[in-house]
Amino acid sequence: MDAVELARKLQEEATCSICLDYFTDPVMTACGHNFCRTCIQTSWEKVKSKKGRRRQKGVFPCPECREMSPQRNLRPNRLLTKVAEMARQHHGLQERDLCPAHQEPIKLFCLEDQSPICVVCREAREHREHRVLPVEEALREYKLKLEENMCHLREEVRKTEKLQAKEEQTLAQWQDRVKDRRERIMVEFEKVALFLAEEEQRLLQALKREEEETAVQLRDSKATLDQQRRSLDLLLMQLEDQSLREPVQMLQDMKDTLGRKHSLSVQCPEVAVPTVIKTICRVPGQRDVLRGFQEEVVPDPTSAYPYLLLYESRQRRYLSSLPEASTACSRDRFLAYPCAVGQQSFSSGKHYWEVGMNLLGDALWALGVCRDNVSRKERVLKSPENGFWVIQLSKGKQPSSPVPTTMPVTLIEPPSHVGIFLDFEAGEVSFYNVNDGSHLHTYSQAAFPGPLQPFFCLGTPKSGQMVISTVTMWVKG
Repeated sequence: MDAVELARKLQEEATCSICLDYFTDPVMTACGHNFCRTCIQTSWEKVKSKKGRRRQKGVFPCPECREMSPQRNLRPNRLLTKVAEMARQHHGLQERDLCPAHQEPIKLFCLEDQSPICVVCREAREHREHRVLPVEEALREYKLKLEENMCHLREEVRKTEKLQAKEEQTLAQWQDRVKDRRERIMVEFEKVALFLAEEEQRLLQALKREEEETAVQLRDSKATLDQQRRSLDLLLMQLEDQSLREPVQMLQDMKDTLGRKHSLSVQCPEVAVPTVIKTICRVPGQRDVLRGFQEEVVPDPTSAYPYLLLYESRQRRYLSSLPEASTACSRDRFLAYPCAVGQQSFSSGKHYWEVGMNLLGDALWALGVCRDNVSRKERVLKSPENGFWVIQLSKGKQPSSPVPTTMPVTLIEPPSHVGIFLDFEAGEVSFYNVNDGSHLHTYSQAAFPGPLQPFFCLGTPKSGQMVISTVTMWVKG
């Protein structure tokens, strides 16, 4: 008898026929059958309560064989108590090893369905054509497969552990490199900050020396002119006093009196004191910072002055040509100046672009930003009040702001390459000489009234050329 059959027999012997569960406090009747004490007493109570023929007092029929058994002859069955406990402990094994459908021992394994079955299942229609193996044989075969899978998984676990260790090491190395880079960034920026602070102090000291030297010269010149003014005032008073005298007295010493005028004539300073500031505002590395906001600005052909030509060098084609009469007076086209605006407008953020210039003659040029609704048909002063934030440039002349109240931008030579930086939220437009990195001018206000567009303006047909990104602009002669 195999283990499964033995377990099934053990289950049968340990089961009460009344409650069909394992024995609890089992007792034996006079006829030799066993029941749970509670079960047999309950059964006899039911028999006692029934009406019928008179039965012998204290004697009841056995539920198994119906043989009469005295109630007082019930004897505890301690051996069966132990057997029931053993069966109860192996209850899970018994259920697992029995077919749930037929309650037969599971002795076969279906290879198609990959499930254990009993002999009754083997003959059923669903398994009749399937290949089956005895459980012991299938167990040996699948144990080998499981062992192979476990060996493979153990190897994969070892590989994964190695990869985990490698990744942990890589992570630690990466964090060390990041730490070193963070410290290097901080050190280098401290160096730059120190250098910029020293450069700032050097420029401020140079400007202070220039201020003091020029102020001394201007004060000396002013003191000389003050002395001259006092001498002239004194002579004027003497002449006025003499002019009020009697005729004879007035005419006396007239030659000497009139001769004093030549000795006290106004003496202008031989050399005018220069008032152009020589100290240039130049921040090292500022262009590299500004170029982080660089835009590829391209003039809009539909806004260009009718005789303003735009040539795209990258595509080797003209963006604009001489317009026909029907299009020359379009709403967006500049008619008052040889001007154009950029294709894009800006209403937020920081933006930077550069403009190259090849100047000819003395005609003025202008560049900067303007409102998107500025006057394009009439000539107006290019000032912030009219929606223009620009500087004007000319060959041989100094670039200057068109606003009379603004200090002019003063340079030894006009720049041939200008950078424009727009900080919309800050309300600032700044201009820089790209050649030497010096600051030219900054417009600053609380806020801009609306979207802004890059603005470009040329002079006469012989003014020269302006290069914006990959576009060259000039006025047709």
